[in-house]
Amino acid sequence: MGAFVRCCCRCSYKPLFFPAPLIFPLTGLRFQTHLSLPPLSRKKGHLLGFRHSLTRLSQSVVRCSPGQGEARPTLPPPPSKELWLYNTMVKKKELFRPKLEGRVGMYVCGVTPYDLSHIGHARVYVTFDVLYRYLNYLEYEVCYVRNFTDVDDKIITRATDLGEDPITLSRRYCEEFKVDMVQLNCLPPSVEPRVSEHMPQIIDMIKQILDNGCAYQIDGDVYFSVDKFPDYGRLSGRSPEDNRAGERVAVDPRKKNPADFALWKSAKKGEPSWESPWGPGRPGWHIECSAMSAVYLGHSFDIHGGGMDLIFPHHENEIAQSCAACNRSDVGYWVHNGFVTVDMEKMSKSLGNFFTIRQVIELYHPLALRLFLIGTHYRSPINYSDVLLESASERIFYIYQTLDDCERVLSQSISPVIGDPIPLDILNSISKLENKFQVFMSDDLHTPVVLAAMSDPLKTINDLLHTRKGKKQAHRMDSLAALEKTVRNVLIVLGLLPTSYSKVLHQLREKALKRAKLTEDQVLQRIEERNSARKAKEYEKSDVIRRDLASVGIALMDSPDGTTWRPAIPLSMQEHQFAVS
Repeated sequence: MGAFVRCCCRCSYKPLFFPAPLIFPLTGLRFQTHLSLPPLSRKKGHLLGFRHSLTRLSQSVVRCSPGQGEARPTLPPPPSKELWLYNTMVKKKELFRPKLEGRVGMYVCGVTPYDLSHIGHARVYVTFDVLYRYLNYLEYEVCYVRNFTDVDDKIITRATDLGEDPITLSRRYCEEFKVDMVQLNCLPPSVEPRVSEHMPQIIDMIKQILDNGCAYQIDGDVYFSVDKFPDYGRLSGRSPEDNRAGERVAVDPRKKNPADFALWKSAKKGEPSWESPWGPGRPGWHIECSAMSAVYLGHSFDIHGGGMDLIFPHHENEIAQSCAACNRSDVGYWVHNGFVTVDMEKMSKSLGNFFTIRQVIELYHPLALRLFLIGTHYRSPINYSDVLLESASERIFYIYQTLDDCERVLSQSISPVIGDPIPLDILNSISKLENKFQVFMSDDLHTPVVLAAMSDPLKTINDLLHTRKGKKQAHRMDSLAALEKTVRNVLIVLGLLPTSYSKVLHQLREKALKRAKLTEDQVLQRIEERNSARKAKEYEKSDVIRRDLASVGIALMDSPDGTTWRPAIPLSMQEHQFAVS
């Protein structure tokens, strides 16, 4: 690796694995303590850091199973743990082979908490939540690390504008982010380290880089020298002449190369700072992830992920730093998701064209937003639109309504399901979904195909529930139970299983009414007016009422039992969608 050929003997960032999982008998959940802790040292600060990490471990659980309220999926065990992932480093899909048999270390770059997160952030963490869940389904023990960059220029600027302490501000938005993740049904990571809590490890890594001759000091600042790393640009594919100062890389005439980036920034008046061998200051943006991933996963681990915007300069710089600190540093797979765009332009706070997660879920259910995000392959761009969110909302309502109806019929069945032979066509429907799930999830997480594959089983459930022929089918209850179970277990891995179908259906109706600017009573009143018009044979008036409601996303459903309503894509949006297609 060019200028550095030795690994400093102080490379103490080695993961500490506890050999046995923790079992919590009251919950039945299994938690793997596949966790790395800061290195032990005679120094008081390091020992305190070690104790602090043990305290955090005792206060949090490292989940290797679905989240609270979810059951472990009981789909047939996969024929193998085969998984193909697109590796940005080699620009192609590769068969996933973990460094340790049966275990996976995954680091995903977290948010810079200076404001509420937008749906571009939501896409990143939903994407890696699906990967986390699928790795668990494949029976890997996963240590999932996702950091908070709670020390950063943007935080300081925002805090100054608000007259607030930067650390206090970032701490508040860390908690807001966690609320958003719960809403989106994302499992908590194994560890959520913060920059402010890992200064000793960050400073130690900078020392190693300096000792290996790959950085230099200027007036209390420390810069990484990209010229000392010949492989710089390998991840992004950028040539040396393209490697100029990038995002969050300050233009500084003192630098030896414009592409050199800060490892340590000297303290400025009014900014938070920490003591270091180079004077008081704070770390640069990139070094924190190199240090924290090394603390919890070691220098060599399996998956490093984030949005495509992090490929350069952030991840490129991480590779350079980590290798400069320890030449055994190696990440197996670099995984990046595509952007969420608005009018074909990347959604970002800096461009001011973003919608926060809170803004979106004010009108749309969080699980509808999640369905929208995984309805496109994770590496492809998604263009944000109300039409697509309406479509996702309608689809998720259909899924939960079908499963809720099925659950209700099964619970009211006089005779229990006794496991009689299920008809061949039902078995084929189940087998087809299971096969597509395993084949396409293992092919770089093709979630859109899996979502589409649920259509036939859901249609079959509705036929068994509502059609004359379906109600007469032999072993109907056994068939319904088997179909519902299979669909439910697919939803668990996709992160789309709610704690209660009926509760979410109610919430979806409330969101639809809010978008329509109507109350339930107003809709019921319009239904009554329509019923009266139909009795009086005023069919034109009846049609107008139906059309008026449909125009704002309220669809009327007539049946022998009366008229009900459900959320639907507003007519105007359907017409626009048809015109575009």
